[in-house]
Amino acid sequence: MDDTTRLDVPDRGTTQVQRLKPNAVGLVGVLFMAVATAAPITAMVGNVPIAIGFGNGAGAPAGYLVATIVLSLFAAGYSAMAKHITATGAFYGFVSHGLGRVVGMMAGALTTLAYVVFEASIVGIFAFFASSFAAEHLGLTVPWLWFALLMLAANAVLTYFDINLTAKVLGVFLVTEIVMLTLMALSVLVTGGGPEGWSLGSLNPVAAFHNLTGAVADPHHPGATLAVAGSAGIGLFFAFWSWVGFESTAMYGEESKNPKKIIPRATMLAVVGIGLFYVIVSWLAIVGTGPAKAVALAQDSATAGQVFFGPVEQHLGHPAVVMFEFLLMTGSYACGMAFHSCASRYIYAIGRENLIPGFGRTLGATHPVHGSPHIAGFIQTFIATAIVLWFFATGRDPYGQLYALMAILGTAAILIVQALAAFAVIGYFHGAKKHPETAHWFRTFLAPLLGGLGMLYVIWLLIQSAGVAAGAAASDVVFRVTPWIVGGTALAGLLFALGAKYLAPERYEVIGRVVLDDSHERD
Repeated sequence: MDDTTRLDVPDRGTTQVQRLKPNAVGLVGVLFMAVATAAPITAMVGNVPIAIGFGNGAGAPAGYLVATIVLSLFAAGYSAMAKHITATGAFYGFVSHGLGRVVGMMAGALTTLAYVVFEASIVGIFAFFASSFAAEHLGLTVPWLWFALLMLAANAVLTYFDINLTAKVLGVFLVTEIVMLTLMALSVLVTGGGPEGWSLGSLNPVAAFHNLTGAVADPHHPGATLAVAGSAGIGLFFAFWSWVGFESTAMYGEESKNPKKIIPRATMLAVVGIGLFYVIVSWLAIVGTGPAKAVALAQDSATAGQVFFGPVEQHLGHPAVVMFEFLLMTGSYACGMAFHSCASRYIYAIGRENLIPGFGRTLGATHPVHGSPHIAGFIQTFIATAIVLWFFATGRDPYGQLYALMAILGTAAILIVQALAAFAVIGYFHGAKKHPETAHWFRTFLAPLLGGLGMLYVIWLLIQSAGVAAGAAASDVVFRVTPWIVGGTALAGLLFALGAKYLAPERYEVIGRVVLDDSHERD
């Protein structure tokens, strides 16, 4: 295996760094890993009821439609940049090339933070689902920590080996959860809809910006109504939240068989494919349950899952519900493993630049046989395990606190980077005038501009909706310090880059510049 990538940096000549295994995965493998981070079954069962009960009500599917449009605009420019810059530190490299090294270092720090805590977050929800499933269906009372540690160990082992192993495991889990969601949707279609008809108004894009909740029947008191106070902004935020991770397609460019074609294609397929799937599944869940009943059920955390489980129980039987619950567990595991893979590659991507002497031989090392970022992977496991153990030792809940709080922290960081990446596309193609053959008024200017503005709007939605997203954990000290953690990480990245610029200019030149040699970019 060729284990080096050439790095040409102005005034430094050529440097050799250890590289990931080349030509390891194709289009399908990249799609599996990217879509797994979005965790379709968890996103649907976890986020849609919140959007219905506290957001835009029966208009929740319209929120997913709007999110699909905005993210497709973002992805148009993102995929255009991926055609020319192939680097496992995707956002890090893109922003560095488009907005400069200082902003690029900030983006790299924020993205690394996001992916590091995302694994810990998903470990929490997996452990919650696994512990609940074992108690309810197997009669076993097992503390959630044991499931969490089992997942962390499995992630460390599986991602130590060839990336193909990860892709195959994720593929199995991903296909099964998509099949289950599809069966639920088809069961509503073939039985002629739900108790209130087809509810086509739920698909009207205008509904995404209005609260369609109103007064609905109270399922606990026949004849009474339940006044529901929701916010369309909350519904939109949870729609966008459901996509977190799709952008990871670009970080597998160095390991894909034909990155200039595969990565742009995988990015657009992931965004549009996930989006249409979310719209259809969320709409048919509401149709199958009935809009008014869906809103009422979604208002109570004890019954929120019935928005999906109800149609499954009615049309496919109770065994299908048990299978659905099992797939929630395996789908969460697949998501966590995908995020472990992402975090490892970002730690490796920054480490291999040797910005801090010694990191190139440690964090930036790859396995001589498997071509995996094995040391970075073990470091990620150590960090995620420390987070999980701290939440357990302090008596915090795996779902309401570990999952929710770490997800909010990671989402806040990644949304900022997505906005920066959108504007970096404009800076790269139209500011720096790179690759005029690709530059286009819509794909590389207007689309990323609109996508970037959309990302800024989502950041505003997060600020407005963070308390709802956190739920009971909104009073937790971790929630209160989240803005400081994100801001501190961004500032640390900026200061590090500025310090290198004036104190170690030869290292400053390397920031965000390690790319695959067959698509190398120079200043």
